[in-house]
Order: sequence, then structure tokens, then C-alpha cells
Amino acid sequence: MTTQAQVSGRTMGASMAAGANLVALAGVGLIGYGVMFLIRNFAGFIELGLTPNHVGGTPEQIQAFSQNLYNYISHLQVALSGFIIALGIAVIALAMFGIRRGESWAVWTAFLAPVVAVGIALPLHFPFHIATLGHLGLIYLDAAILLIGTILSYRALKA
Repeated sequence: MTTQAQVSGRTMGASMAAGANLVALAGVGLIGYGVMFLIRNFAGFIELGLTPNHVGGTPEQIQAFSQNLYNYISHLQVALSGFIIALGIAVIALAMFGIRRGESWAVWTAFLAPVVAVGIALPLHFPFHIATLGHLGLIYLDAAILLIGTILSYRALKA
């Protein structure tokens, strides 16, 4: 028996609720990853799952080589963490206020925005040999949660 709730004049089944919750969980994952990224900048400098061998030196060596380069990398990491956190907030809002209302545009927007971000960011990890599981594993997990939530939500929309 499917549990249903009335949302904006439409019936939301358990599958839609589960899908929306999983998409929101993926958004929470993005926020968590962004916060970890931010913390790593100030406590360790080198991103999660990477070592000084991956980036060509320790934080201290990079700083000694060029304080300006160190500051530039730090500024990029802080800025990127802000965008990752903001993307997570947007995905949560789309899940809670769009997908739960049965809005197909919200399903696709919540799915495509992170997919575009990862699709642009991911490929350069491979030729630069920084595509370690420790570095990308959490993003892969988050992408899987997002995909499952999107599939559940899409199927519920079509039902």
C-alpha cells in the first residue's frame, strides 16, 4: 500500500517523497563536502584524498616557493567551497519545494546543476593523476544518491 500526501493539489506518493528526500540528502552531501573543502584549506591546505606527491609539494614548500601562488590556491579553494555549498542549498530547496510538489522542472534542475558541475570538474582529475578514490569517492557517492533520488522522483511523476 502506497502512502500518499496531498501537496499543492497533487497527490505525492511514497516514491515521490523518497525521491525528494534522496535528492535533498545529495544536497546535504554537497554542503558537507563544501564545508570539508573549506576546512581542509585552512587545516592541511591540500584537498581531501591527495598528498604532497599529487600536488608537487607540502603546503610549506608551496608557500616557500611562492606566497602569492599559495594565496591564489587558497582563494580558489575557498571560492570553490562556497559554490559547492551554495549548490547544495539550491538542490535541497529544489527537492523540498519543487520535487515534493511534483514539479518536473525541479527534478531536472536539481539533477542537472550538480551533473554539469561534476561534468566540468571531473575530467581534468584523470590526466593530472589526482582522481584518487579518497579524493573523488564522496562525490561519486553523492552522485549515486542524486541519481537514485532523481530516478525515483521521475518515476513518481510519470505514475
